[in-house]
Amino acid sequence: MKKILAFGASNSRNSINKKIANHTGLQIEDATIELLDLNDFEMPIFSVDIEKETGIPEAVYRFKSYIDEADGIIISFAEHNGHYTAVFKNLFDWLTRINRNVWQNKPMFLLAAAPGSRGAKNVLDIANIDMGRKGGDIVAAFSLPSIWDNFNENDGITEPNLKNAFEEQLSRFRKALFNNISKAQIEN
Repeated sequence: MKKILAFGASNSRNSINKKIANHTGLQIEDATIELLDLNDFEMPIFSVDIEKETGIPEAVYRFKSYIDEADGIIISFAEHNGHYTAVFKNLFDWLTRINRNVWQNKPMFLLAAAPGSRGAKNVLDIANIDMGRKGGDIVAAFSLPSIWDNFNENDGITEPNLKNAFEEQLSRFRKALFNNISKAQIEN
């Protein structure tokens, strides 16, 4: 059985992105989902001075162990002023100090959701570049705009066109996860 690591890149206790990441993972049969909450991985703000004085925080190694054990990764990004949340950026900075190949060439499904009509598209575009540069095989990406109008926890994505686009991306992720193929192989 495949193991999927999923999390919302936010520290909001009621993160819509955590809900989207969980919903996405639950759509994949024959897989277990490890849903993480970034609040469980508190660490100081990254600084080379802190790293020299106290080393890399234990929470970073603990988070990395979940990446090590996963066959695939789902991240749903919250957007703060067009960029990553501070909590995710900090975690990401610390993770790169252990291994620049953070995501270990594992298939990734990147999502973003927001109340606005752009659906956190800015941060998703940034993540598509950054995660790929740090060892992510980004096989699927999806942005969910106007989340309060287009999603509920019981039915998932409710707007038909968005649901179809999501299902296409979910299919790509499934294919990569279970057939051990890369983005390049999916596109050919």
